[in-house]
Amino acid sequence: MFVAYEIAKELITSLRPIVPVIERQDRALADQLKRAASSVLLNLAEGQKFTNGNRRKHYEIAQGSANEVKAALDAAEAWGWIAERGSERVVIDRMLAVLWKLTHAPAIQKMERRKRA
Repeated sequence: MFVAYEIAKELITSLRPIVPVIERQDRALADQLKRAASSVLLNLAEGQKFTNGNRRKHYEIAQGSANEVKAALDAAEAWGWIAERGSERVVIDRMLAVLWKLTHAPAIQKMERRKRA
C-alpha cells in the first residue's frame, strides 16, 4: 500500500461535503479545488511507477496541487463561505508533510544526483 495515495483519497473524501458549500458562492473556486485534489491523487499514481527523476517531478507536482487545495480552503474561509476548520485541514496538513518527505527522500535525491552526473 502506498500511504501517500491513501491519504490523497482520504483528502478527496474529506472535501466532498465542503465543495458544494463553496460551489454555491464561487463555482470556479470549487472547480479548482476539485481539480487540485484530483491532481494530487493522479500525480502520486503516475509518479509511483517511475524509478528515475520523473518520480520526483510527479511528487513535486502533487505537492504543488496540495498547496493549491490548502489555498482554496484558505480563500473560502477568508470569504466566510466555510466557518469551521474540519477534518480536511488535518488531512491536507498530513498530505503536505508526506509529500515533503517524498520530495526530499534521500533515495530520490540520490537518483537526481545520478541523473545530473
